[in-house]
Amino acid sequence: MDLFALTRELIDIESTTGMEGAVGAALATELIQLGYNVERMPVEGERANIWATHPDHPQPRLALSTHMDTVPPFIASSETQERIYGRGSCDAKGIIVAQIAAAEKLKSENVYVGLLFLVGEERDSQGAQTANQQPRGVKFLINGEPTENRLALASKGTLRVELVARGKMAHSAYPELGESAIEKLLDALLEVRKLKLPTNPKAGPCTLNIGQIEGGRAPNVIPDHALAQLLFRLVGPADELRKEVAAAVAGKVEANFTLEIPYMELGTVRGIETMVAAFTTDIPALTRWGQPLLIGPGSIHVAHTEGEYIEKKQMLDAVDLYAKIVRQLLGKN
Repeated sequence: MDLFALTRELIDIESTTGMEGAVGAALATELIQLGYNVERMPVEGERANIWATHPDHPQPRLALSTHMDTVPPFIASSETQERIYGRGSCDAKGIIVAQIAAAEKLKSENVYVGLLFLVGEERDSQGAQTANQQPRGVKFLINGEPTENRLALASKGTLRVELVARGKMAHSAYPELGESAIEKLLDALLEVRKLKLPTNPKAGPCTLNIGQIEGGRAPNVIPDHALAQLLFRLVGPADELRKEVAAAVAGKVEANFTLEIPYMELGTVRGIETMVAAFTTDIPALTRWGQPLLIGPGSIHVAHTEGEYIEKKQMLDAVDLYAKIVRQLLGKN
């Protein structure tokens, strides 16, 4: 198996969340050619998770897992001597290939793992939720995300909040006859930004991003509607933060808490550098897939960017690291 050629092949199959059918089919074909039994776990339409095991070891104790979907827009692959570029190169198609190569390396040592590749991680972990309804009895799950080959001690959670402001339309020459929803929203956002967010000695501070704002009808119309989408990166339970946000915007806008993914503390093994992941993963949705660990090649700082890439050396190092971690967890050293 040519690691770099397969990575580029997968990158060149568009798999923006919701469009993972083709890349899943390509992966299934590749894994069957390598001698694995491949099961499609239907999720929605043509979208399906891929679960692959060795024919003689259909119930492995450990699974290597990551996601097949990417954020938009599609960016085709290219490469230099040191790097592979393109959408999904580090998040997470290069990781998929490194995990397959690690499974092949282990197979040559008579050590067998399962491979679980999921849809929907970039939006709502729909694939992970489906997989969690069909556990396979594994004891350990090594999830792949770009951590620069360091084991994550923890992974921040997510709290999404939608703020909705309602007003009354009027001619902008007579603002006293209307009620500006945008001004209400701006006042509410100011109060939210004043909140003292929690911090965690292990994971660092909770952070806030005001990701989207929309509203209004025209420059000469007092706006009757406005909306903002907020995202907090959690470093602990969200109950108190929910209360503080609701209190801060009370009387100004309506606060809808649309998604919560919990903060997670994760397993480690000896001898591997560690970090804290400020991002969210599929792990909180895979509670029935064993003790989770998080590690993978590539940098989260270039994921989701126009110039996304993965270092070829990090991919090769990841193959050995995944194999090393599996041996330690399964007592094969």
